[in-house]
Amino acid sequence: MVNWPLEHEYRFRGQMVRYAVRGTGPALVFVHGTPFSSYVWHRLVPHFVESHQVYWFDLLGYGQSEQAEGQDVSLGVQGELLAELLEHWGLERPDVVAHDFGGATALRAHLLHGKWYRSLTLIDPVALAPWGSPFVQHVRQHETAFRGLPAYIHQAIVPAYVRGAVHRAIPDSELAPYVQPWLGDTGQAAFYRQIAQMDQRYTEEMAPRYGEIDCPTLILWGEEDQWIPIERGRQLQQAIPGAGFAAIAHSGHLVQEDAPEALVAALLGFLPLTGRSTNRR
Repeated sequence: MVNWPLEHEYRFRGQMVRYAVRGTGPALVFVHGTPFSSYVWHRLVPHFVESHQVYWFDLLGYGQSEQAEGQDVSLGVQGELLAELLEHWGLERPDVVAHDFGGATALRAHLLHGKWYRSLTLIDPVALAPWGSPFVQHVRQHETAFRGLPAYIHQAIVPAYVRGAVHRAIPDSELAPYVQPWLGDTGQAAFYRQIAQMDQRYTEEMAPRYGEIDCPTLILWGEEDQWIPIERGRQLQQAIPGAGFAAIAHSGHLVQEDAPEALVAALLGFLPLTGRSTNRR
């Protein structure tokens, strides 16, 4: 089991969500995407705990948070979860760094649930349609069949799928923490459940409002992203007033594994420009 402790628990609609808090200073919230967990931030968090109070959590149905039959783990729910967590943590205007589905989650919490950010950094976010790989589209149509796959077939599918997000040749030992939450009967069902609930309407309903985003925004994108083309990032930059954009060389969709040092440098250059966060507690 990977050593990535999430010591705290929050009950969201009767379901358990795990999170961690480290450091002191301005609030910095990391939001992961799919099919990942907060473990995606393990190379970044150590660089900020001495200058920020850092928060990270596993989305409902992901990682160490509760996985359950019949669970709603859609983007609609994840945006509400983030909004509740910010209330629970007493954060009014934190810096937010969000990746993939976490990008849509952070955007929904802001645009649809009235949460404000000191700054917003989006890393290869799900934000503009179309999105969803051919694999995702196929699973959405045949979730029940995939949930019933023999375990050894599923155990081959998940690593192959996750590897598609990484540009470099990632060793099995480094890949294992990304795969582990999706194994076993509960994990396998949760893996296909979250894919089956992917729906472009969750981004389409907020895309017309991207022009309302008025906090400093930085968009970072892996140049070799095979899941969401970099052109989508440039389109998003045009939709968000004043947004910055930077391409990360030699990186796929999971930039955190391909070029963590580039992300740290980009964040260190961006976050200090926005002043201090406001925390109620």
